[in-house]
Amino acid sequence: MGGGPVTRIPAYSVSTAIRDDIVAGVHARGVRLTEELLARRYGVSRVPVREALRTLEAEGFVVTRRHAGACVAEPTEQEAADLLEMRTLLEPLAAARAAQRRDDAHLKVLRGLVRLGQERARSDLREDLRPLGGWFHETLAQASASPGLGALLTQLRHKVTWMYVVESPAAPAETWSEHAAILDAVARKDAGRARTLAAAHAERTAAAQRLRPARRVGRGGVRDPQHAVNTVSLRN
Repeated sequence: MGGGPVTRIPAYSVSTAIRDDIVAGVHARGVRLTEELLARRYGVSRVPVREALRTLEAEGFVVTRRHAGACVAEPTEQEAADLLEMRTLLEPLAAARAAQRRDDAHLKVLRGLVRLGQERARSDLREDLRPLGGWFHETLAQASASPGLGALLTQLRHKVTWMYVVESPAAPAETWSEHAAILDAVARKDAGRARTLAAAHAERTAAAQRLRPARRVGRGGVRDPQHAVNTVSLRN
């Protein structure tokens, strides 16, 4: 009889893996993304790859070109600047709504993240600070109880990371002091103060961003064409 059951990897997990690789520069801007090569790379069939490419096209990471098919998008400098400005405008809105709508579970997570962030900042463990900062802003968006706003901010953060590099990293302690102040305003249900503090934080963060030059890496634009993503990790 045949072997074990066939593992079905959802298109959502495949789109996440491809998106992460686009943001990391594994798939360079402008290069063609073929279903066959992507399926081989991520250890899945072509069906979830096809669905994932449609999702990534809707998000703006992929474009379909005549005679070439799916390709990694190549945003212009103006498009990149617009996305950075949108994030700067929307994060204060998320903070204000979080102050109005947050619940105790959100506050507990936010307090835990701020505590960890401040501890890591004091120890200068910078490799831990980027994900903690991302989780703080993700949780703040979730606390806004506005799924559309949260999804848009998540996309914007992915795209800003893809298009920009931090030119001069901010002092970690200062960054987490700002996070703590935003959290305090949210906990006090002070929407106006939460918005003002988040706007100042977003402006300072945006000022440290420098446009990342497009990279074309290797034949086909894939930095490590032999690398295969573990499908177990895709399911987690």
